[in-house]
Amino acid sequence: MNNFMQIFPLIELSISSAVIFVWLIQKISPKILPSFVKIFLVLLIGNILFWPLGLELPLVAYIRGVTGDLSIVLTLLLWSSLLPGSKPLPIACKLAIALIAIGFYPFALGLGMIDPYAWGYGSIIFLFSVIAFALICALASWTKGVWIIAIAIIAWSVHWHESSNLWDYLLDPLLVIWIYVDLISMLYGRRKNKARSGYLFRPG
Repeated sequence: MNNFMQIFPLIELSISSAVIFVWLIQKISPKILPSFVKIFLVLLIGNILFWPLGLELPLVAYIRGVTGDLSIVLTLLLWSSLLPGSKPLPIACKLAIALIAIGFYPFALGLGMIDPYAWGYGSIIFLFSVIAFALICALASWTKGVWIIAIAIIAWSVHWHESSNLWDYLLDPLLVIWIYVDLISMLYGRRKNKARSGYLFRPG
């Protein structure tokens, strides 16, 4: 059982890393890759990352040494993106995560007297806050978000990862970076389209 709990995080991260590779391939590809091709590439790349290939440790172990374990939320968002008809993260949820990160990381790193990271070790109020956020996702008709948060709470309750802090199952730096990059690119795209439309409809 202990060996399984040590190996499974590597399998989990190898799949997530493979999904990111496939996402990058899709970005530079002029054509949309079919879902079965994406899944095949994920299995292939994930398998390659899981083997040492002449090194002392599997390639994914070195990735884990840099990134640590990804949050369950980011992991499930990555994996579910391969499913046919998968919808992007709603803008309201992106903004909520961005605002939470602004309030969380500075204080968690020692700014001020409040330490929100400590709430993740079993605060009932924090747990109910997370459940309330899931209910907001349900009201916003983002059912996938409800399932993702529910699975993250279950994973935390059974200590799926090494961390026993609920925050580590919900939020991680890579998720926050992705959200901010996506929001900035979205804002830049809107400004670019607005400027282009203004140029096209300019008199003369």
